[in-house]
Amino acid sequence: MDIARYNVLGVQLSALNPALARQAILEAVASRRKGYVCVTGVHGVMESQEDPALRDIHNRAFLCTPDGMPMVWLGRRRGHPHVRRVYGPDLMLDLLAVPGLRHFFYGGAPGVTTLLRQRLEARFPGLQIVGAYEPPFRPLTAQELAALARQVAAARPDIMWIGLSTPKQERFMAAHIDLLETTLMIGVGAAFDFHAGRVPQAPRWMQRAGLEWLYRLCREPRRLGPRYLKNNPRFVYYLLLESLGLRRPA
Repeated sequence: MDIARYNVLGVQLSALNPALARQAILEAVASRRKGYVCVTGVHGVMESQEDPALRDIHNRAFLCTPDGMPMVWLGRRRGHPHVRRVYGPDLMLDLLAVPGLRHFFYGGAPGVTTLLRQRLEARFPGLQIVGAYEPPFRPLTAQELAALARQVAAARPDIMWIGLSTPKQERFMAAHIDLLETTLMIGVGAAFDFHAGRVPQAPRWMQRAGLEWLYRLCREPRRLGPRYLKNNPRFVYYLLLESLGLRRPA
């Protein structure tokens, strides 16, 4: 399947909606096409402005989905009227509902994957969760990475769900997709905490209005305040400069 891309400040977003994303991922699994999926919003785009290596990671992804309404609005303005938000937590649920897929969870605080597994298996009877790994809050040692590789090889997952934060999860996927014996890696950020019931999600009306960031900021101001208060105004400013011809598109 050939998915068009559109440029957002140098990051090439895939012109997707949930149905197209699901189809592309299932086709990749069926054909054993290895790759990783970045679920990308304003934070990922802005982190890429000062980090060319991270921008390259996004642009080499099998899919770089529009996660966040600003990405959707820009996609439509740039000639892709079918674009809809492909939100990590929803994409995860959509694919967990597909019979026969084998899933592996990587990420989460201690105990999160156990709770996540219990809740998801109750929700999706017959779900095949073939393994989980809760990494330390530091880079893996060579011994830990070797043990993870053995665990993944024995589990033979179709999809590894990576529940870290951006840009940590994007860097992990790009660095390890060739080492670990899975077809796809998909970085879904806070989806583990959402689906484990540890953190509430924004109401759907706020998500549709592009206000999820505000909901999360109000709930976690100390952790998320610096990110949103830095990235969101700069994002608008850079787009304005680009539209006025004062900033060259990357």
